[in-house]
Amino acid sequence: VKLVERGGGSVQPGGSLRLSCAASGFIFSHYRMGWARQVPGKRFEWVSAIDTDGSPYYGDAVKGRFTISRDDAKNTLDLQMNILKTEDTALYLCATVRSWTRGEGAAWTPGDFGFRGQGTQVTVSS
Repeated sequence: VKLVERGGGSVQPGGSLRLSCAASGFIFSHYRMGWARQVPGKRFEWVSAIDTDGSPYYGDAVKGRFTISRDDAKNTLDLQMNILKTEDTALYLCATVRSWTRGEGAAWTPGDFGFRGQGTQVTVSS
């Protein structure tokens, strides 16, 4: 299994970045996928995730600013990040979702990580 992230970098507040994850070694279309982030000294936090049917999950901190998408033909997972804030600064990792909980309707919340990549650093500062 291999997950390789790219697209991180440094940007000013209000700017945008697009992260991309290339997956290999497993049947990508069978897995819920997501982006998590970690700040030193803090726990991993799910930023966004996407079900096999395309249903998305967004953490409260990024709703309305980030958009997740997947391309099962190319085995890629993308995260478009707009209106970036200094508090978005973190190491962003691509990961499979190993467990989840269901909410009302199509709502769901990712739980445990499965496979994950090495991450790409996003720094938002003026």
